[in-house]
Amino acid sequence: MRPASARPLPEAVVPESTVVPLVQVQPAARLMAHAAAWLMLVGLLTGGYVSAAMTGKVPADPHMALAAHLNALMGTFFLLGVAWTLPMLRYGPVGQRRLAWAVIVANWANWGITCVKAWLRVSGVDLIGQPTNDAVFGALTVSVVIPALVAAGAWVYGFRRAGAR
Repeated sequence: MRPASARPLPEAVVPESTVVPLVQVQPAARLMAHAAAWLMLVGLLTGGYVSAAMTGKVPADPHMALAAHLNALMGTFFLLGVAWTLPMLRYGPVGQRRLAWAVIVANWANWGITCVKAWLRVSGVDLIGQPTNDAVFGALTVSVVIPALVAAGAWVYGFRRAGAR
């Protein structure tokens, strides 16, 4: 004999679908998660670029290549963190999408520009009068630093209550 708790439930008691979504995934969160998945894949593949730079198989600065690899991995977690908190923010769908794109652009640009500057062998962290370095500095400022700062500020601001000053 089976214990009473092991008896199957009558058909009328079993729900039609046992999969119940806890929350509906917001489009901006899905967009960010998708961008994060691709950035993770690209970041992991950039490990091969790091290896090639470290062994001299490609003419790139190995430290900058490693920075590109880590930028992609860390950017993945920035994207996922913001995506996860979207339901907690005061923004509607349009604001969430704007925030999503700011974070996506900043992180993908950070990876891409860092990969390129490894080949160019410039740091690009300040204007020094060298055209290549200064171009990288401008690209980083416009496509990484400004969007990332705006996105981070908007993320923090989004946690404020609608009526808060």
